[in-house]
Amino acid sequence: MSIEEKKLLTDIAEAILSIDEHLESERVFVKYKANKTKRRAVERELEIIGEAVNKLLKISPDVNISYARLIVDLRNKVIHAYDNVNDMVIWNVIINHIPLLKTEVDLLLDQ
Repeated sequence: MSIEEKKLLTDIAEAILSIDEHLESERVFVKYKANKTKRRAVERELEIIGEAVNKLLKISPDVNISYARLIVDLRNKVIHAYDNVNDMVIWNVIINHIPLLKTEVDLLLDQ
């Protein structure tokens, strides 16, 4: 694995940890929805993740990350269609996809 690949994977891992920090280790949708600053912070971390995945796919197209294309698409939507971001979609990603992404990134970094 190249240094650039490790850097991008580390960026993803750090953004995942930051999401947990922003959520204060709680997974309560009502609290998330009620706090605009928290929502924007999480969205920014998802942008970082999406950008890192996009760059990773360019240098290593066969990287084993589930939903890689969907992660990049989410990043594009958050950035370019910010006024149309659905909090339920973001929450679904946090609850259902981020844990899997964390596992996959950790495995890749351990190689």
